[in-house]
Amino acid sequence: MIPLGIKVKRLLITLITSSLFLATGFDYTYAAPEQNSKQSPFILGNDQRVILIDAGHGGVDGGTSYGSTLEKDLTLAISRKLYLILRSNGLDAVLNRFDDYALSDENRWFPSSSRHRRDLTQRKGLADAIPTSVVVSIHVNWAPSSTKNGPLVLYRKEGRSYILAKAIQNQLNQLYDVNIRPEHGKPFFLLNKITATTVIVEAGFISSPIDRVKLYSPQGQKEIAKAIANGIAVYLTEI
Repeated sequence: MIPLGIKVKRLLITLITSSLFLATGFDYTYAAPEQNSKQSPFILGNDQRVILIDAGHGGVDGGTSYGSTLEKDLTLAISRKLYLILRSNGLDAVLNRFDDYALSDENRWFPSSSRHRRDLTQRKGLADAIPTSVVVSIHVNWAPSSTKNGPLVLYRKEGRSYILAKAIQNQLNQLYDVNIRPEHGKPFFLLNKITATTVIVEAGFISSPIDRVKLYSPQGQKEIAKAIANGIAVYLTEI
């Protein structure tokens, strides 16, 4: 069980930071998916649909990299934009980190010497501590070959997670002009341990010069975030 102090601290950070972000006046308006252009799925309202955005890595854990660019910075940038889009359209969204720090630093309740395991259990702990219905974990991929490119959505072996993964994958495929199928992420801790509908979004390959055009630019990151938000919206109309 997560100590109450950690739960309260997380929720306070979310509420305070969301107020600051939403006051910026940036245009993060929702772009309706092509297959549902007549009506925005966000008209559904929140209806206890809490969406937890998991910004991958952070702090000492930089994730993968290309040159001096680290995965943790790209995942945070995309996650913050996704958070703003969802919140500005009336959905209850929570972002588990708004800055560059390791979630393992706040985990003093799990008795493990492994920083990586404390990090993962802290992410799962937050999903358990709030009434989460959807978890979207944002990551960036890497491959030995620079020719491999495109987004990939991984899902837990469960019907709703597959529906969510397929919806997000379809939107990202349109953005990247590719035809990639979502995959079962069998070995991943979050997909195995979190009971809510959960997917991992590999937003592109940092090793690909094609994908880096989107991953590195604020406009490209916003387009990725919009595609993910569109996929979430489509999912919410289907369940």
